[in-house]
Amino acid sequence: MAWWPIGASLFASSEGSGLFIGLAGSGAASGVAVAGFEWNATYVLLALAWVFVPVYISSGIVTMPEYLGRRFGGERIRSYLAVLSLLLSVFTKISTDLYSGALFVQVCLGWNLYLSTVLMLVVTALYTIAGGLAAVIYTDTLQTFVMIIGAVILTITAFNKIGGYSNLERIYSLAVPSKVIPNSSCHLPRQDAMHLFRDAVTGDLPWPGMTLGLTIIATWYWCTDQVIVQRSLSAKNMSHVKGASLLAAYLKMLPFIFIILPGMISRALYPDSVGCVDPEECVRVCGAEVGCSNIAFPKLVIELMPSGLRGLMIAVMMAALMSSLTSIFNSSSTLFTMDIWKKQRPRASERELLLVGRIVTVILVVVSVVWIPILQSANSGQLYVYIQSVTSCLAPPVTAVFSLAVFWQRTNEQGAFWGLMVGLVVGVCRMVLEFAFPPPRCGVLDSAPAVLRGIHYLHFAILLCGLTAVVVMVVSLATPPPPPEQVRNLTWWTLTEEPQRDIPLQKVSSISHRCSSHGSDSARGGPCGWQTGLCVTAGQRSDEAPPPRNASLQESVFWSRFCCVNALLLVSVNIFLYAYFA
Repeated sequence: MAWWPIGASLFASSEGSGLFIGLAGSGAASGVAVAGFEWNATYVLLALAWVFVPVYISSGIVTMPEYLGRRFGGERIRSYLAVLSLLLSVFTKISTDLYSGALFVQVCLGWNLYLSTVLMLVVTALYTIAGGLAAVIYTDTLQTFVMIIGAVILTITAFNKIGGYSNLERIYSLAVPSKVIPNSSCHLPRQDAMHLFRDAVTGDLPWPGMTLGLTIIATWYWCTDQVIVQRSLSAKNMSHVKGASLLAAYLKMLPFIFIILPGMISRALYPDSVGCVDPEECVRVCGAEVGCSNIAFPKLVIELMPSGLRGLMIAVMMAALMSSLTSIFNSSSTLFTMDIWKKQRPRASERELLLVGRIVTVILVVVSVVWIPILQSANSGQLYVYIQSVTSCLAPPVTAVFSLAVFWQRTNEQGAFWGLMVGLVVGVCRMVLEFAFPPPRCGVLDSAPAVLRGIHYLHFAILLCGLTAVVVMVVSLATPPPPPEQVRNLTWWTLTEEPQRDIPLQKVSSISHRCSSHGSDSARGGPCGWQTGLCVTAGQRSDEAPPPRNASLQESVFWSRFCCVNALLLVSVNIFLYAYFA
């Protein structure tokens, strides 16, 4: 595929309608700092295109568990990743999508939250049965386009309502609800609302966590997640991979303008509902005692959008949520049946696998619905912060293992497995503490242990990733090194151990890879290769015409340098934005 649909798809995959609600809600609650979650993706997307994808292409893999299977051998790491994916599906995808959709229905129609959740599930089931996965694929692009157009119109309307950007800081600082809690300050907007970098100890989003800790979480999402990497692996060649990442990174700068700032405007215009702090008032407005910042975006849609566009925007966001749910249901059931159930029952019939997949989907939905009340009260009611805090407990060990697998040849299966196990135990302990002691509502004494409140979840991500890396390295050094076939063409440093080969991206198995490459070297596909660096030319071409390839590590000199120059420009723009709002 060409670079532009892949780049647009990468952006769309990360900007579902649930994220519209989450980002706008965090903007309403605490200001512009949440933009760091979007802008940080710039550097990780560049790492995906310039570092990780070349390794994945060289190894000839299709899925991320397949890469770890080739790099380490064995099945237990693959099984662990499958279970982890199911856990993350429940905690950060299905439950948050259901909650987002139900919240939208509640704001639009005034229905009870759980009645809205049931409505979402019923309509999603009908949508899935009637259209299947094809309906999701064909409608995703259109929905994303309409959502962006709607967000642009909504942003312009909102800024006109407050008199322009110059008035935003002043009007946001005055957004105090009429009902407040005596002897407390939680009803006041943050004094550092317009600052991206906040105090390293007392800040709600401390700057060390927003730089290093966030990079660890983002590396897991952008460089090791199957949904994202699969899109990059479908590119024609490395230039298209880089172009897709560059486009996605440029697009990731837009949510600050079209989602986060409108969220702040929503609080400024409707402080009694979006900025409520009184528990009784908050329950009346949105059903949650801890706050109603999550309704910032739907409230703005209902109040400011023209009638026709309002209906279209609501319909599109509902459809996008249902598309997302359908995709998650499909991938989760497939993951369980193929990676877990079929390994225990290799002779299971298609009928049995289909039945098991449906049962698993029902169980995941039930658990997710039961989880919604916990989700509502977590992280002061901020949906986006909840997603990031859960991810920071489960994702850093995976980031550490993938990074060491790519950059340290000595990493072996025993080290990777025990690193993941130690990381999982520590991460789950933290997650249990977070849900056992959620942030108290305004005016209530915080009874959480000091170790929980004293270590921000983004700082915890740094510590957890470091702990996992230490365990991986210690165990790897104490056990035999991996055999050569688990290193060759599977790490960054071994891409040049053999004469460069073009490896098709669409591989079926490692057996077909070995058979197709046995006996002769593949032809070189172009004049710019990886033997001599990231952005420089390679020497010689094969005399024979190369066979057709889906993609290769080769690219033309012009497009390689063009992408590198664009990457430098992108980083410059990103640094300017960070510096301006720091």
